[in-house]
Amino acid sequence: MRRSRVGLRGASLYACEVTHVRTAPVRHAFRHRTYLWLIDLDHTPRLPLPLRWLAHFDPRDHFAGTAPTLRAGLERWLAARDIELDGGRVRMLAHARVLGYVFNPLTLYWCHDRDGTLRCVVAEVHNTYGERHCYLMRPDADGTARTAKEFYVSPFFPVDGDYRMRLPEPGDRLSLTVRLERAGGRPFTATVRGVRRPAALRTLCAAAASHPWSTAVVSARIRTQGIRLFLRGLPVQPRPRHRPQEGME
Repeated sequence: MRRSRVGLRGASLYACEVTHVRTAPVRHAFRHRTYLWLIDLDHTPRLPLPLRWLAHFDPRDHFAGTAPTLRAGLERWLAARDIELDGGRVRMLAHARVLGYVFNPLTLYWCHDRDGTLRCVVAEVHNTYGERHCYLMRPDADGTARTAKEFYVSPFFPVDGDYRMRLPEPGDRLSLTVRLERAGGRPFTATVRGVRRPAALRTLCAAAASHPWSTAVVSARIRTQGIRLFLRGLPVQPRPRHRPQEGME
């Protein structure tokens, strides 16, 4: 089946390795393999109905969850910060829903002006408590940006410190780094490394076969690592009440 008939215009798949390294207060590391989509928000992939369980992008999974499209949700959030893309291209890196379930620890949106200039990157973070928070990033020429941590993610870190993110726009390869910097050091680093594959039914079926129900596996692995850290005696930090951001109500 040709790509145009299954609605995969402008999309790519990345076979990825994700690593988490924690250096304080105990050292702990794990890695896993998965696959991610890079899509154009003006051409959201749409599979034939019998195959839609393999990949589906639902606006309810991002931002306030009330916009009719992914792009509308993003633009509402940007408008609350006086940013207008004027129809410029936006590419999103994320998991799709698989078997009706999705969990995206980090979704990234590379936002361009109409002339193609990168205007900003939006980093949308989900925690395991069903909450979402977005960071507005303005990367330098190296793709690196910094922002204060404002959202409770790991139950073993309080909401303090800064994130230093290296977020170059994906090409043939994907190379992302997120570091948490707190007084006295860098206690946590996450990386995502991947290789681009064509977004075709054959590639998607191969990825789904290699990583069955990938989104549920990602969620389960994060929770399993949390249990291991708790059993090692790490104290759980109080979770502050989350207040939705402007544009995410």
